[in-house]
Amino acid sequence: MARAMQEVLEPRKSPVQARSTASVDAILQATLQVLLAVGKEQLTTTKVAARAGVSVGTLYQYFPNKSSLLQAVLRRHMEEVFGAVEQVCQEQRGATLAEMSVALVDAFLVAKMRDGKESVALYAVSSDIDGVRIVQEMSGRSRAAITAMLESASDGLMREPGMVASMILATMSGASRRLLEAADPVKEFDATREELRVLVRAYAGACRVG
Repeated sequence: MARAMQEVLEPRKSPVQARSTASVDAILQATLQVLLAVGKEQLTTTKVAARAGVSVGTLYQYFPNKSSLLQAVLRRHMEEVFGAVEQVCQEQRGATLAEMSVALVDAFLVAKMRDGKESVALYAVSSDIDGVRIVQEMSGRSRAAITAMLESASDGLMREPGMVASMILATMSGASRRLLEAADPVKEFDATREELRVLVRAYAGACRVG
């Protein structure tokens, strides 16, 4: 049953040409726009196709229903977030644990809240479109990137890097959920980032050698 549900949500085919890629990008952007304008319940494939400037038939070549559209938009959003984490982890190789902590928190939250309204809207529908599975699939990449970064720290760790990476990732994810559930996420962004910097930096410091 789970496998059948996954197949229903998966895109029907992947774009292989520049024109097809442009169409899919337009469809995904239109999905976000319609979601923000009318909400999940009123979102339809017809409305998305009209906003994207494509026929419903073209849309159905890639996405069988609105759940698959929303799942694809969420996946793209999470790819951007975890891609930012991987990039900063590469850039911070050899830095101190304190420097790594601040850079990692900043990269994660800035990517997560690049567009506050979009992030909140996607968070609100994630439980309806198997969002947990998407996050679990992608978080492994981030955990590996954070682990490799920590292993290169100039001041060293006295605890197992993979466990430290998992705890940091869980802490950042929890803080982002709190932010997305806030009455005004944009207003609370700076304070949340500062508190998360303190938390992650202190934890990493407690794991430092010496």
